Amino acid sequence: MKANDIRKGSVINYEGNPCRVMDFQHRTPGNLRAFVQVRMRNLSNGNSFETRFSSTEFLDELRLDTKALQVMYKDGNGVHVMDSATYDQYTLDDETVGDSKSWLEPGMDFLAEWLEGKPISIQLPSSIELEVTDTAPVMKTATKTASSKPATLSNGVTVQVPEFIGVGEKLRINPANGEYLERAK
Repeated sequence: MKANDIRKGSVINYEGNPCRVMDFQHRTPGNLRAFVQVRMRNLSNGNSFETRFSSTEFLDELRLDTKALQVMYKDGNGVHVMDSATYDQYTLDDETVGDSKSWLEPGMDFLAEWLEGKPISIQLPSSIELEVTDTAPVMKTATKTASSKPATLSNGVTVQVPEFIGVGEKLRINPANGEYLERAK
């Protein structure tokens, strides 16, 4: 593919390493030749860097496989998962799971991206349901637009919730940014 066709989320082969495009800008400075400024993350070692390509330069785009996986359990070796289609079992290391480890619960389904038979990243669902295990007492005059308070969830993560949320309630949370969405129905 041409550098002009690069998009956020694309995975390309750059200097022999698979790299995910995190951000890009197409620039045409004055009467100079156009170029594409790209911020990428090396999927082998996790380093982020910026580089630029001529807009007519050809890049080697890598194709990723996606598998639906289910969490079995977590331990010191990583997160143990099972392929939902073939029942094959894998262990995802902390580098592959990244900051998402605290959101992974046994029985949870998610997607993993694979490159050449090795998992390189995971995609959590857009919302998950968790129970509040600890928070300040409910205020009787609390409304939806009132201030927020910290609440500890069943997975140990602390998030900000509205004042009317109490212990034992199930909440819907966005794991991408740790924000409260709504009460679970």
